Amino acid sequence: MDAYVLDWINLLLRWTHVIVAIAWVGSSFYFVFLDNNLVPPQDPRLVDEGVGGELWALHGGGFYNPQKYAVAPKKNPEHLHWFYWESYSTWLSGFALFTVLYLYQASSFLIDKSLLAWPPAAAIAAALAFLAVFWLVYDRVCRVFGQREGGERIVGIAVAVIVAAASWLACQLFAGRAAFLLVGAMIATTMSANVFFWIVPGQRKVVAQLKAGEAVDPAHGARAKQRSVHNTYFTLPVLFAMLSNHYGFLYNAQNKWLVLVAMMAAGALIRQSFVARHKALLHGRPVPWGYAAVGVALIVGVAVWQRPAPQVVSAADAAAVSYAEVRKVLDTRCVVCHNEVVSNKNVKLLTAEQVAANAQMLYQQAVLQRTMPFNNATQITEAERALLGRWFNQGAPVK
Repeated sequence: MDAYVLDWINLLLRWTHVIVAIAWVGSSFYFVFLDNNLVPPQDPRLVDEGVGGELWALHGGGFYNPQKYAVAPKKNPEHLHWFYWESYSTWLSGFALFTVLYLYQASSFLIDKSLLAWPPAAAIAAALAFLAVFWLVYDRVCRVFGQREGGERIVGIAVAVIVAAASWLACQLFAGRAAFLLVGAMIATTMSANVFFWIVPGQRKVVAQLKAGEAVDPAHGARAKQRSVHNTYFTLPVLFAMLSNHYGFLYNAQNKWLVLVAMMAAGALIRQSFVARHKALLHGRPVPWGYAAVGVALIVGVAVWQRPAPQVVSAADAAAVSYAEVRKVLDTRCVVCHNEVVSNKNVKLLTAEQVAANAQMLYQQAVLQRTMPFNNATQITEAERALLGRWFNQGAPVK
């Protein structure tokens, strides 16, 4: 497929994915907030109708009074909005983007031959297995332990261990950028599967019982609520994993799987902090900032742990870098993907004029962000990155 066409498909899919993900995450966050801020109604009529909680809110110049029924209303509402296409659209657009970028171009994006030189078909099959196997294991854990007394704590610990193990394995098998994204996609697939297999079917059963005039079984709502709560804790870890592919210093780090696990744990803790804050404010209790403090401490810890080592500049290093030295690095490490035939991102590095025009991008991508060469396919060394950095800081001379 033409690279220009592929870039447009990538852009439009990414744009669509972000739009529908905002809709899904926004509605999810809102309903979790709503659940944690509802108060028992004072109006006897609402109590008689089965309303378990209500909230008065002001937004956009208007007053709103959302209400939640303890189990279900006495009859099925004529106009009932279903929240599921936000989830399905997010997964479908995300999987399409993952297919176009990572599966279709597995040799470039999915495989790091310095880790494992395996055929693209095998790498693709393994990547898809991550999505399916995590859901199956997670779902089994929820079925076995989720309904027991104290079972949610067991589920939480088990899921954390499984995610950590999957993060380690992904970083052993796939290129760092792909590994981070794949773990995020794995969790996001489970979030959407929760909606598809548990939340929406449970709601459909409740609606069917209402239409048939039967008593509504509260177990359907309870199971759907359980999976919905899990989804809200998955959200920030997934968002971090999706954003991480823009930051080479993360997915190229030493012990990168620990970086991924620590940052996702920080996201889950910060999300828990918001949930706990809503509950505390509703009941007039002090806000428990401990979760957020631990989450922030994890982020700061990772930043300190991964900070670049101080550069000791020798007299030789301080000497002017010639264009001939830079040309040697470019010819060895960069020109294979940036030439007249193959010009990734429309960047060519064959002539001095082309190098001068792209010097800023070269410095950002190869030295600062360390995202190029992609997956370090040409095995650029730290000394060569440092040389490019000194050359740029000396004015990027090409004569």
